[in-house]
Amino acid sequence: MQFIDQARLTARGGRGGDGIAAFRREKYVPAGGPSGGDGGHGGHVVLEADANLQTLLDFKYKRLFAADDGRRGGPNKCTGASGRELVVKVPCGTEVRHLTTGILLGDLINAGERLVVAFGGRGGLGNAHYLSNRNRAPEKFTEGRDGEEWPLQLELKLLAEVGIIGLPNAGKSTLIAVVSAARPKIADYPFTTLVPNLGVVRRPSGDGTVFADIPGLIAGAAQGAGLGHDFLRHIERTRLLIHLVDAGADDPIGDLRVVENELEAYGHGLVERPRILVLNKQELVSDDQLAELVGDLEGASGRSVLCVSAAMGSNLDALLARVWRELGI
Repeated sequence: MQFIDQARLTARGGRGGDGIAAFRREKYVPAGGPSGGDGGHGGHVVLEADANLQTLLDFKYKRLFAADDGRRGGPNKCTGASGRELVVKVPCGTEVRHLTTGILLGDLINAGERLVVAFGGRGGLGNAHYLSNRNRAPEKFTEGRDGEEWPLQLELKLLAEVGIIGLPNAGKSTLIAVVSAARPKIADYPFTTLVPNLGVVRRPSGDGTVFADIPGLIAGAAQGAGLGHDFLRHIERTRLLIHLVDAGADDPIGDLRVVENELEAYGHGLVERPRILVLNKQELVSDDQLAELVGDLEGASGRSVLCVSAAMGSNLDALLARVWRELGI
């Protein structure tokens, strides 16, 4: 399934039905008078969060979502039928913004949450509304009003409690594949991960916690370089970050600073987010080099460093125990 996390669409409410001019003429009813009914209201366009959806792919091929129009009024003061509302399903975690102004209209996080994005127009009035002592046979009626029409921007931000970040080839996909049932693509070249991967890791209580493997960040990611700019938004909702550093890299300290700088440049409070610093691929260096590297990383970051090997499955229990402790589980 293709992963699409941004989409643009136009939402159009239904037009209200017209009122009519009609007169009641029946035998033995000498004073029938005006009897034109009102038009029905136009339908609304409603977005609804659906837990079964994981992508905005449906909006790639359809951009206009229009609700039904209201029906015109009828004789004998009959009101026309109102247009049915149009319910459009979106994934949980979808932000809805006005395309032109960027104003946030709503954030659909929980399944079943609904947001009206375009109200239908009001129905017109029939001539029965204009009966008065001065005008006993009004012929005036009004037309229905057009529904609202708005250009919208949808942004999907994945709902994960733990985000795994780091430079390309730091071992993020390997880690999520080992600790969960996720099966991301893993290879020995940069940018293997092109879309975020979600995996559910079982807690000691038996419940599941969602981990997200975010595509690798590079210098300038916050300004649009590489793939990081498109996917940094997916860690905005996380409660905890696991920052992986490759022990076998040429400059692990430099790699650490690159990611730290990008988090700070992107903003949205990511640099203040609780973070676990993890040195991965410890099997690639000797014990002496590992101890020296841990000291350098702790001095540069001010955080304690946890050494693991995702590929070998080494020390992952300690990492998960630290995660549960940070999350208060």
